[in-house]
Amino acid sequence: MDVQTLLSLLFEPGFFTSEPVRTAAVIGAAAAIVSGVVGVFTVIRGQSFAGHSLADVSSAGGSAAFLFGINPLLGFLGMGVLAAMSMELVRADRASERDLVTGVVTGAGLGVAALFLYLDMTTSSTTGAAVTVMFGSIFAIPASLVPLALLVGAGALLAIGVLYRPLLLSSLDPDLAAVRGVPVRLMGLLFLIVVALAVALSAITVGAILSTGLLIGPAAIALHLAKRPGLAILLAAVIGVAVTWGGILVSYDSYEWTGGRGWPVSFCIVMLIFVAYAVVAQTGPARERRQEHPLPSGEKPHVTSAG
Repeated sequence: MDVQTLLSLLFEPGFFTSEPVRTAAVIGAAAAIVSGVVGVFTVIRGQSFAGHSLADVSSAGGSAAFLFGINPLLGFLGMGVLAAMSMELVRADRASERDLVTGVVTGAGLGVAALFLYLDMTTSSTTGAAVTVMFGSIFAIPASLVPLALLVGAGALLAIGVLYRPLLLSSLDPDLAAVRGVPVRLMGLLFLIVVALAVALSAITVGAILSTGLLIGPAAIALHLAKRPGLAILLAAVIGVAVTWGGILVSYDSYEWTGGRGWPVSFCIVMLIFVAYAVVAQTGPARERRQEHPLPSGEKPHVTSAG
């Protein structure tokens, strides 16, 4: 089998010339890189629930964007940042209290999203708003949204770069960070705002409900493969882009397999993440480290602070 035949089997006609595919690839890559970088800190800090909650609450902003005819990315972003500030500014020192506050904010945000989606269906001519907000529609993203998406992504990465050392120290050992003069509570607030930027980007690609998969999945895979946070961050970004572009390809090709119906891009991306995580968790370096250094019952894994 020659190269041209192999490429024709992998890529359906029109894949590389399609404007929606090119737009999806650019915005998807931006979302994947930001989500991978931010996701590593999210996993290390044990804030996966907070990331999931911000994604859920941001759906209220996406629903409002459809209702009022504004940029959907701004809608997701605005509600996400508001939720992040609400979750962190309420004083909660214990983990159980933080989870309680996060749960209350999430419930309120989903309630507002339900209201806006109801108004979308009953007072406007918008169709498919609920599916687009919750599960994404990456092939329908206009090219005009690319500059704003890249700007948001660059802002999130710049913030992580500026905060990297104090954020890493406060993530690994908050008490030591406080002793060294790191404003731990401020770090927590700024980090949640950066998470809001990440989930806003992923929400317009895979939807608010599934954006947690892009935030947590590649980061979890990378942390299984790498001991150093710096290397894990690089791996998470690469893995995120790979599964996102792979999901776009599978979704595009599936239109041929399914007689024109196709599979949702969001489904393809999260399933690739799931398969990759399942493989990595059961094979390779992750399994070898567990066998060589089994953890005592109840002990949590330690991540070195070296970048």
